[in-house]
Amino acid sequence: MYQKKKERLYISELLDNPAVAYPAYYTLSLSMHKNEMLHTALIALHSFDFTYYEIAKTYDDIFAMLHSGIFPIYKEKYIIGYFGNKMMYLESNGWKGMPVTEELFKMENWLVC
Repeated sequence: MYQKKKERLYISELLDNPAVAYPAYYTLSLSMHKNEMLHTALIALHSFDFTYYEIAKTYDDIFAMLHSGIFPIYKEKYIIGYFGNKMMYLESNGWKGMPVTEELFKMENWLVC
């Protein structure tokens, strides 16, 4: 079976002096590696500059971002994506399924722009 090629996107390629250096890279598909919206979210997360983000007021704010291809931030820790009707969070090794917990439903955990 054909496996899509993945590349590492190093935070040092996006920021000279990140406030949060871990993880140092993310393993992404070629299309995600070039995605400017993802780069913007990663820069905000790793620089801790949430100037353009605010706490979500409703779930509609979150899903509007997800459906438009923009990445909200969860708990100032994870970039969230929506692929194939699944919510995913980005870790160093790539996208992982988002577990449904009580914390997920608290609006104060979500940053949207």
